Amino acid sequence: MKDKLNIIFKPYLVILLGLTIGYTFLHWLLVIRLGLLQLKEGVTHFGIPAGLTAVAAWIYLRGKFSILSLSSSGRSNLKDLYCMLTWLFLAMPVIIAQYYISTATGKLTQLNTIGEINKVPLTKYYALKTSYIGKKVVGIHPAFSVSGRQDVNYSMQLFVVVPILESEKDTSSKEPAAWLGIRYNKTISNRLDNNEKETKYQEFVSESEVDFEKKDLSAFVYLERMGTDNFEEGYINAIKSNPVYKPNGVVLRGVNKPFAERNGQTLLWLIIAALIGAVSMFGLLAISVLDERQRDRVIAGRPDRAAQREMKELLYFVKPRDGYFVTPILIYVNVGVSLLMMLSGLGFANFTAEDLLKWGANYGPLTKNGEWWRLLISTFLHAGIMHLFANMIGLLFIGVFLEPKLGRIRYLIVYLLTAVISAITSLWWHDEVVSVGASGAVFGLYGVFVALLITKVYPPEIAKTALVSTLVFIGYNLIMGMTGDIDNAAHIGGLVSGFVIGLILYLKLKQEVSKRTDAI
Repeated sequence: MKDKLNIIFKPYLVILLGLTIGYTFLHWLLVIRLGLLQLKEGVTHFGIPAGLTAVAAWIYLRGKFSILSLSSSGRSNLKDLYCMLTWLFLAMPVIIAQYYISTATGKLTQLNTIGEINKVPLTKYYALKTSYIGKKVVGIHPAFSVSGRQDVNYSMQLFVVVPILESEKDTSSKEPAAWLGIRYNKTISNRLDNNEKETKYQEFVSESEVDFEKKDLSAFVYLERMGTDNFEEGYINAIKSNPVYKPNGVVLRGVNKPFAERNGQTLLWLIIAALIGAVSMFGLLAISVLDERQRDRVIAGRPDRAAQREMKELLYFVKPRDGYFVTPILIYVNVGVSLLMMLSGLGFANFTAEDLLKWGANYGPLTKNGEWWRLLISTFLHAGIMHLFANMIGLLFIGVFLEPKLGRIRYLIVYLLTAVISAITSLWWHDEVVSVGASGAVFGLYGVFVALLITKVYPPEIAKTALVSTLVFIGYNLIMGMTGDIDNAAHIGGLVSGFVIGLILYLKLKQEVSKRTDAI
């Protein structure tokens, strides 16, 4: 046990403390204190901590897990499971720490009237001596999103803003310096048809109106400035929708509890999360069997051959090489675009429809109005990290089989052509839906693959198995597309166009094989 503690547990504790303290300090200094980085809370509070702890768990500590006997004949390798659990043990305290530091270091600024908010340095909290909430002037913005595995949840939100004024007489004479924000939300099943969703939405609106009318909006102890999260744009659009005032001012949230209680139980949960993670890690090490040969290798400083082999296998799929050059480049481009959107402060797990439109999403009223470039650009955009991950996995696997057979130029042309055709199909099928993603192009490649499989371009020993697995993959994804807000139109457009292109390519490939045979 001593060796396991020295080689794994002590580095784990160092990483836990280092990331929790070090990143939290940098977050406070660069984002909160100095304001040098303008990032959304989804990035600073979740995205970056999740990324840093993932690197620590999957790259650094993964190699140290080799001293444990985590695999044997007849049993799957448990190293990945240990890495996943370690990632969770590290990530939770670091994430919780960011929420704690953002509230704990927030300054409370005393204001006589709301008009003074533009005359003092920007802070997180404000206390008002006098104010008037202009409840008769309301700005409302509805927003919708899907979430959960296979997009099973359909979320409805109403962003409501009302002006904060100095007195009632300012209602018609002054522009508000700030707005009070209220958010209503409700989640229903995404399996409902459009008519049922519309009925549920109208019920949700009615319930929200009743609550709004009953709510005493002036019953707050202090005001909290809204953070730069995915809700920010919803409130901004709500301000723009108000019928009286110009779209200016800060959005604040009323808090009806003492300022000293702003942190809640965050610090306690931080300590509990760190302790649970440490105890769980200790338990995993205690029940694991030590591989003495690997322990001696680590102590002696000899390289881990298995780890080197795993790295080579990873590079095999992500590094451009002869016969597999275009696929990793396409993956880099798709991932790079999403990273740029994240770093520009648009979120982490999901992007809003408004942001996607700004970056080039396919949308009928805009695309048909002369912005035809959206047909291609939209295929390099993704709605969130899981959407990106699913499409890139599909692209990686089909690229391994198809690119060597077609060659770089043909493969790239097929990808781009089926991407555009799938976007056109999506545009024709549902004109006013915001559509993004590489899935149409990926389905196009699978369509080509099916055509080449049934025309026996591939050897018989792999053709049957590959055809069955490919048809199962296609069928599963098309069925899932019928149960949620998934762009099946793009899938079908890409698949059919890819299949036709595959039949055309078969004739060309057959001619090339005949010429090579004649030459031999």
